[in-house]
Amino acid sequence: MNPSILFEEFPKIARYSREVVVTEKLDGTNGQVYVNDTMTEVFAGSRSQWIKSDGDNFGFARWVTEHRDELLKLGPGRHFGEWWGAGIQRRYDLKEKRFSLFNTHRWSDASTRPACCGVVPILWQGPFDQLNVDDILGKLKEGGSVAAPGFMKPEGIVIFHTAAQWLLKKTIEKDEAPKGDNRESR
Repeated sequence: MNPSILFEEFPKIARYSREVVVTEKLDGTNGQVYVNDTMTEVFAGSRSQWIKSDGDNFGFARWVTEHRDELLKLGPGRHFGEWWGAGIQRRYDLKEKRFSLFNTHRWSDASTRPACCGVVPILWQGPFDQLNVDDILGKLKEGGSVAAPGFMKPEGIVIFHTAAQWLLKKTIEKDEAPKGDNRESR
């Protein structure tokens, strides 16, 4: 036995036929609100770094600062969501920006979350083996955005497998192209 080699345990395998939650994929920019353990500080983050008002992410850091007292109601920890609306990506024909939390299990009930926060809309929930992605995408494409009713160019869906704790996304347009790739798919 070589003690210099660290043992790595094989991870448990999640069951296939467990619940998934399918939400509308909003086309904005990723945001993170962090509340420290003593609930005395609130920080704003983008997908990759902490941000401040001087290096803001479409006004997200400024919004977090302005809503600090209300955001403390989220409780200690990291709270991820999408900062979307006016001036960001698809814009959704909105005159304002919105922050929608990703954790639908925790935040779906409006009475449990700060009034300044929304939550991504759940489009379908059930066993993974009964998931019909084409049907959900078809309804979204035909009916338009659930998050911004009347907006007819929604981006797609996010699938969260609860047992495996993993996320998948599928977009309505150019799903086969890597993000940032503007070339036509071959």
